[in-house]
Amino acid sequence: MSPMMIDRYAKAFLETLAMVGVSALIAIVCGLIFAIALVATAPDGLFPKPRFNKALSVVVNVFRAIPFIILLVALLPFTRLLVGTTLGVWAAVVPLSIHLIAFYTRIAQVSLNEVDHGLIEAARAMGFRRYHIVRHVLLPEALPGIVGGMTVCVIAMINSSAMAGAVGAGGLGDLAIRYGYERYETQVLFEIIVILISMVTCVQFAGEWLSRQVNHRR
Repeated sequence: MSPMMIDRYAKAFLETLAMVGVSALIAIVCGLIFAIALVATAPDGLFPKPRFNKALSVVVNVFRAIPFIILLVALLPFTRLLVGTTLGVWAAVVPLSIHLIAFYTRIAQVSLNEVDHGLIEAARAMGFRRYHIVRHVLLPEALPGIVGGMTVCVIAMINSSAMAGAVGAGGLGDLAIRYGYERYETQVLFEIIVILISMVTCVQFAGEWLSRQVNHRR
């Protein structure tokens, strides 16, 4: 492999890491906030607001239902307005984040809903304020599932970042399209597939290790 191609691989790998890292952080933080809001404002939740809950749930469902490649194209005007361009790493962060926020919201919501309601009622009986129950009961009990969901979210982000390369987002997907597909260099495609598999494997092992650590400390 020539030094020029090594540089291209290194640049594409770093671009993918930047896309995945920033997008995953935004998606996980916002998704967790939305999941807490959905659980807390449910009719039987700590802050029951059925209309708000229904509206937020519909919005999440809408963005979950749109395939990423369609959402990517549909958000081009918004992306240009927000970051000033529709090409490159930072332009890809916008649709990636929006797409994965809805995805992670539902994952975190499931984990929060699985918390034993008896614990919540016990905390209420002990005089805990409602936001204290969220912080000291709901989140700690759901933490293993939340961490496991983060792993799934980051892996989905890696897959979507490769897809974003098809519209000039940069990263490994862009390299695979420009060299592996358009120039018929199958070796490049194979090598990028190996890199992506390695990234997913590392994320999976790291997520499983972190989940075990969280379980042991409960």
